[in-house]
Amino acid sequence: MTFINNIKYSFQKYGFLIEQLVSRDFKVKYKRSMLGILWSLLYPILMMIVMAIVFSNVFKFSTPGVNYLVYLLTGLTFFNYFSEASNLAMSSVVGNFSLINKVYIPKYIFPLSKCLFVGINLLLTLIPLYIVIFATGTGINFYHLLLPYALLCLFLFTVGMGFILSTISVFLRDMFYIYGIIITIWTYLTPIMYDISMISSKLQIFLKCNPLYHYINFARTIILYHQCPTIGQFAMCGVSAAVVLFLGMFVFKKNQDKFIYYV
Repeated sequence: MTFINNIKYSFQKYGFLIEQLVSRDFKVKYKRSMLGILWSLLYPILMMIVMAIVFSNVFKFSTPGVNYLVYLLTGLTFFNYFSEASNLAMSSVVGNFSLINKVYIPKYIFPLSKCLFVGINLLLTLIPLYIVIFATGTGINFYHLLLPYALLCLFLFTVGMGFILSTISVFLRDMFYIYGIIITIWTYLTPIMYDISMISSKLQIFLKCNPLYHYINFARTIILYHQCPTIGQFAMCGVSAAVVLFLGMFVFKKNQDKFIYYV
């Protein structure tokens, strides 16, 4: 509880700094870009078009009863947020060693600011998602008001992973290369392009241990099937996010005082 209280206090004290870090990331990402922030809208659409052509025509993947484009873009929206945010959070502490050495700043601010920065991009990518939802005739329903719960759980899970990855990368710089392999494997172990029903029942049990599956499945239940997620779906999303967040805070807090020795 002490660590959580420190975070609340730091948010009040260092809120301006977090805002500046997020603002800096935006300026760096879109510097000298002609389209600028529009890339946040175009990228998921272009990626969806390419993947839809490849997986629906070449590999003959389909999702009976629902629109494959919406199915695909929903998965991409959630997974791309996690992939980008966790990658940036992993390098956030190492990348700010020069600042950490000069002034006192709570170190968890750096991975947290990266997750917030990519979170803003995530909100922007919801625009093309809903454009596709309306364009394909999928439509919306009252249960869409529950989607922020899945997005919040995804954010908390990603922050927790960001704390863990940023801690490991301080002591093991090879993690930057290892995680590239991990995230590639994770992509194919998450039912983004394919329906989990295509997999054998034994393998389905393994794939359902993946928290990202539950966040994406929660969203698809609402968007594609126009149903309210079950209590079990709510619980799986909330519990997995809370467990990883608290694990990440524990690992980060326990090791953050040692970071200075690995500059």
